[in-house]
Amino acid sequence: MTAILRICLCLGLALVFLAATAQTDSPTVRSLDDFPGTELIYVSDYFSFIGQDTQGQVAFALDNSRGRDGDAYQAEHLVLLHDDKQGWVELEGSGRYDNSGKELKTIPQSPSFRFAGMPYTGMAIVSESNRLSLKIPPIVRRTRTRHDGASVSMGTAQAVLSWQGRTIPGRVVYESFIMPNFNRLTHTYWDMWNEYQGFYLKVGTDGDLYLHSHKSERLALLMGFRDGFMALNNETGMMKDMNVEVLGRELAWGFYKWPTSWRVTWTGPKGQAVVILKQLSRTSIGNWAIGGFSMAVVTGELEYGGKKMPVYGLAELIM
Repeated sequence: MTAILRICLCLGLALVFLAATAQTDSPTVRSLDDFPGTELIYVSDYFSFIGQDTQGQVAFALDNSRGRDGDAYQAEHLVLLHDDKQGWVELEGSGRYDNSGKELKTIPQSPSFRFAGMPYTGMAIVSESNRLSLKIPPIVRRTRTRHDGASVSMGTAQAVLSWQGRTIPGRVVYESFIMPNFNRLTHTYWDMWNEYQGFYLKVGTDGDLYLHSHKSERLALLMGFRDGFMALNNETGMMKDMNVEVLGRELAWGFYKWPTSWRVTWTGPKGQAVVILKQLSRTSIGNWAIGGFSMAVVTGELEYGGKKMPVYGLAELIM
């Protein structure tokens, strides 16, 4: 009974905090205000957390998408969690939910997740049904790219995940995505995601590494075919001459294969960098015979600046 009371008290305090904290600032406000009459628009806030406590490593991903298609508004969560010992843990909340408030600038509240604050000023994410909360101090912006009204902003920060009675310190890689004249929640774009491989990684205990590789001509206008950043000692290092080599693949349920190991090289401020990654576990999210969507937990080692550092994180794969 004492444990139950403690849980109820914590949830109550979280609700008070959520009610008292308004979503008053957003990194996407200016861009969205530029398109008041745009019939079609898509916005996403993606949080990728990697942390570790005495029980092992935990990876948590929450993608919050919303869009407008004429007079209709949509919202959707994608929720994933992987634990060293339990494997992939099913959480409540993935899927479409109501956006009758017509929210685009901020993440619409849902039955499974509540949001307080904003990424670049500090925020909290609470899910009572999953016994989970994520507290994030102000995120440090690492990159921002724009093309024809669309923009992608990325940043990182320390964070603490509370889950099933555990307190797990770690780091978050955050991605904000805005695209006018586009809405994947109501339209299908077969040319958008072609061999997309996005890596959201923690380096050592306090470093971040993000990189992506794909073959989409449309996406390359905004993000480039291969790009990323590395943040060590809170200093952002850009990547030049990146090369992504897939070392291994496995059969999928269709006419394609999933990549399972990689060698990535680039030139950073301190010279040549090499990271070797291999898949530990993968979970399928969608399959359409000629391609598919999955998330994988990956581990490996980064060699850079005369040092070797362990790497652990999530890989988003859209073939």
